[in-house]
Amino acid sequence: MEDKHVRQEDDDTDFINYEKIERYNLESLEKLSTNYKNIISQLGEDVTREGLEKTPMRVAKAMSFLTHGYEIDAVEILNSAKFHESYSEMVIVKDIELYSMCEHHMLPFFGKAHIAYIPNGYITGLSKLARVVDCFARRMQVQERMTHQILDAVQEALNPLGVAVVIEAKHLCMMMRGVQKQNSSTTTSAFSGVFLEDKTRKEFLTLVSSKLH
Repeated sequence: MEDKHVRQEDDDTDFINYEKIERYNLESLEKLSTNYKNIISQLGEDVTREGLEKTPMRVAKAMSFLTHGYEIDAVEILNSAKFHESYSEMVIVKDIELYSMCEHHMLPFFGKAHIAYIPNGYITGLSKLARVVDCFARRMQVQERMTHQILDAVQEALNPLGVAVVIEAKHLCMMMRGVQKQNSSTTTSAFSGVFLEDKTRKEFLTLVSSKLH
């Protein structure tokens, strides 16, 4: 069977000794490019002019990258670096940058995620928590759902005593259109296990908001 996932050189540069290799589904890419070409035409632009000639394919590649999270298994990511460890105190990875796409208007939202868990015999590689955030962020999303998806993945993979997730984000669908409130931000949270207890939850929120460095 022919492999339709092909490696292509980036067409945005003519620099000598520079090569950017990306992996795409060629069939999907061609369909997306055609659709974006039609959209640009419907908006009243001339897709044959120099500045827009390659735009449909560029957008197709960008959207393929921004939504590649559907192909990733978050639990598998965590299990790939799962280690038996007797450590039983809170583990926090905070200020994880995230960039996602609002499913209502297909406009970006971006911000930071803070994740904590209390091990119950197993820990995972710290970078894996950041990869889990990317796994769910690189999809058509709403912030509320993504917050719980991250928590559920950590809970399923590690079975810790508890998980806490807080996401702070700015949404361009509020900043660029609609109410146009440029300084607004949205915070969502999800807790399980011992983080449902007031004392543990407060400790997490205090550590997340503090500057230790």
